[in-house]
Amino acid sequence: MKKLVLFIFLLGGINAFAQQDVNVKGNKVTMKGTAPVWKGCESEKDQKACFNKMLMQHIKQNYKYPKNEKGEYIRGKATVSILVDEKGKVVVTKVDGAHPQINTEAKRMLEAIPQMTPGKLGGKPKAIKYTIPLNF
Repeated sequence: MKKLVLFIFLLGGINAFAQQDVNVKGNKVTMKGTAPVWKGCESEKDQKACFNKMLMQHIKQNYKYPKNEKGEYIRGKATVSILVDEKGKVVVTKVDGAHPQINTEAKRMLEAIPQMTPGKLGGKPKAIKYTIPLNF
């Protein structure tokens, strides 16, 4: 009888510490990951499409062409790597472009992204990386 109670107690303990969105089948362990959620997209069915839509809307609203010393608009491309950290804050990790003014403007624009719900992996907050190409 003691062994049966101990077995039931252990079995209950295993279930209590099980992680969300983690599946184990044989030797395979799979974890479900979710992308960061932009504020206002929580109730959307397709949160990825909503994230992309809100990102494009943010870029359109904050898009400013940089100018050179003569006051002329500078045209060019920049590739920006960002990280949405475990707290949902956007951090610019790298900016690649030919013009320093374009790089500065691209960094400024993407650092202005509002805080969002962080991505998750296995039910725990996880930093997610993105690379965004921009044309000025």
